[in-house]
Amino acid sequence: MLKLTRRRAALAAFATLALTAACGNGVGNTNPQKIDARVDATLGFLFQNYPESREVSAKSVAALVMPVITEAGIGIGGSYGQGALRVDGITVDYYSAAAANFGLQIGAQQYAHVLFFMSQESLERFRRNEGWAAGADIEYAFSNDGDNFRTDTNSGLSPVVAYVFGQAGARLGATIEGIKYTRIIP
Repeated sequence: MLKLTRRRAALAAFATLALTAACGNGVGNTNPQKIDARVDATLGFLFQNYPESREVSAKSVAALVMPVITEAGIGIGGSYGQGALRVDGITVDYYSAAAANFGLQIGAQQYAHVLFFMSQESLERFRRNEGWAAGADIEYAFSNDGDNFRTDTNSGLSPVVAYVFGQAGARLGATIEGIKYTRIIP
């Protein structure tokens, strides 16, 4: 009986170790610094290549910066990325963006996007509502020349200005997409 209890305890300890190791957010990790460095680089690229974005940024109360979203699909697809929410230039939370989509599509791409919250109310709504946004896309991306025609429920509910840029890859299609931003501990 004692031997069986030890075996169970060892299995439980191993399972706990495996779960916590998979989280990647152990004491002393550098994930927040990596995300912040990518956010800084993304904002620098945005401001340099789209100068009008500086004015939008100056008028906003916060910005959700997703430096790299990776998206792929053949009929059914998905995307994922991590970023940071900044208020007055300071990171206050980290978020992941995950989406599943279906429709006529093929290919893969990576891109960055920044959501500028233009009012305190829109920021509070985003943070309270677990960040859900649903939209319909018609898009294509070839190398760095991507055009996006995007309708997003965040745009209709609150004053949010979205920049999608820096596309790399090849993806063609029209999809119906649901995206969720989730607060994370990196």
